[in-house]
Amino acid sequence: MSVFEVRQGTSPVILGFPHTGTDVPAEIWERLNDTGRLLADTDWHIHKLYEGLLPDVTVVRATFHRYVIDANRDPENVSLYPGQNTTGLIPETDFDGLQIWKDGEAPTETDTAERLRQFHAPYHAAFLAEIERVKAIHGIAIVYDCHSIRSHIPFLFDGKLPDLNIGTDMGRTCAPDIEKAAVDIAASAEGYTSILNGRFKGGWTTRHYGRPESGVHAIQMELAQSTHLAAEEPPFALDADKAERLRAPLRAILQRIENTAFDLKTLTGSEA
Repeated sequence: MSVFEVRQGTSPVILGFPHTGTDVPAEIWERLNDTGRLLADTDWHIHKLYEGLLPDVTVVRATFHRYVIDANRDPENVSLYPGQNTTGLIPETDFDGLQIWKDGEAPTETDTAERLRQFHAPYHAAFLAEIERVKAIHGIAIVYDCHSIRSHIPFLFDGKLPDLNIGTDMGRTCAPDIEKAAVDIAASAEGYTSILNGRFKGGWTTRHYGRPESGVHAIQMELAQSTHLAAEEPPFALDADKAERLRAPLRAILQRIENTAFDLKTLTGSEA
């Protein structure tokens, strides 16, 4: 079983999907309790939501579930949001703070080391290879990390999450023009709310790869699942009408980001 999928393109944009995978090896599945087996914290369907929005885009997608190991967490398990509730490299709870492992079956340090080797490291090796390939073509690469989450999760945040949540680690992970491209389109998207660097400021993928000074830019988009699911509860079915409507602003964001990448390349020469 491959732990990741890659589709190579020639665009300067790379789409990352660390949390759409639902594969759980049998020996790990047996250790999950009934809550864990719901796989409720999946970024449901968003690899389908983005399908075909930008021609020749590169895609890197983890096929394993985040309960196996979270591909968007620091391998040293350093918290992305110190002082706030969150989940770790191998989650102990779901996003509601409920235990996901059977009694006595929580992952050990040995499990963590093995899953880093078997899942986390190969995914990021593939991701880095695509960044280097795309940058060799254009002199610039833009990582657009794709996420979704339920719109109401009191354990993680108060109230209702905005629809479109853009994260750039307070502007550190990409050029201002790239950030502005996403923010402007999101803000003008009729019927949707948006925010920049709100509760979600960019996960480990965005913060790790986003090095504008080296020509690699990164930006995260966290979608509220109310924008594209029929209901934010099992079976987490995609609402085709909602999804089609949402695809329009997402397409515009990706196109604007890609055009901005070409503009930056022109302004700075082969290095961005």
